[in-house]
Amino acid sequence: MTAATFKGWTRPGPLPPGGLEPEEGETLDYICGHYRIFQYRRGHRFSTDDILAAWYGTSWCPRADRIADLGSGIGSVAVSMAWRCPGARIHTVEAQDISARLARKTMAYNGLEDRVTIHEGDLRDPSVLAGEAPFDLVTGTPPYWPLGTKVEAAHPQAIPARLEVRGEIGDYAKAAARILAPGGIFATVFPLDQIPRAERAYREAGLLLMRRQDVIFKDGDPYGLGLFAGCRKEDLPEGFDAAAGFPVRAPDITIRRRDGSVDPTIAMVRLCMGFPPGLAVPA
Repeated sequence: MTAATFKGWTRPGPLPPGGLEPEEGETLDYICGHYRIFQYRRGHRFSTDDILAAWYGTSWCPRADRIADLGSGIGSVAVSMAWRCPGARIHTVEAQDISARLARKTMAYNGLEDRVTIHEGDLRDPSVLAGEAPFDLVTGTPPYWPLGTKVEAAHPQAIPARLEVRGEIGDYAKAAARILAPGGIFATVFPLDQIPRAERAYREAGLLLMRRQDVIFKDGDPYGLGLFAGCRKEDLPEGFDAAAGFPVRAPDITIRRRDGSVDPTIAMVRLCMGFPPGLAVPA
């Protein structure tokens, strides 16, 4: 795959200044358009979950000037939103210094140092990002499982991305509620088999869950992800939630059909985020 084209598809968006190379154990991979991301070869790497969270958040808060990303890891959600929202200023918070270091390299490579600020800290700390708030959009891709319920990743950097080492989805929702601007949106992603946990997280943080959209990994396979977006209830008229009938459910997105081919619903998301659509186009 060349830097510019792939099977007739042309990469959109700006060309990054580059100038940095992967160190031992690192890779430099395309993420959105011409933007690239530094990752550990055997550590935590960006996933479909990250791209979906960035797409969903920026879809329901498209005019966000100030964005925060919680538990930002290697910066995959942040760099994706920077590509999608070229006028936005983004602040992230990440507890692992090795992940924050990679994120800073990524922002420098893509010429985003003046737009994306990486903060090191624990998102559960009320002082984190308090001096930068409020934000129009807050995103977060929390770990999905409590410690001890799943096998730990081999690389220590990847463990907190998978297991709830430093907080769970409820902590992400509470942190978002503290730093949201009036009418601001908190968007996140969580497995379909844990939907009640996500709903409870919004409710207990004083957030109104306004929209939900499900993503099915493969048609016929029950595993998938839920995308969620909501705002603070205190910013809305009394009784508005009941009158509006929230949350609104959008049609499902499917990643793969039963035969393994790319479904058109995810192809549209891929195009919006600077990825090749992946569809087999008839000759």
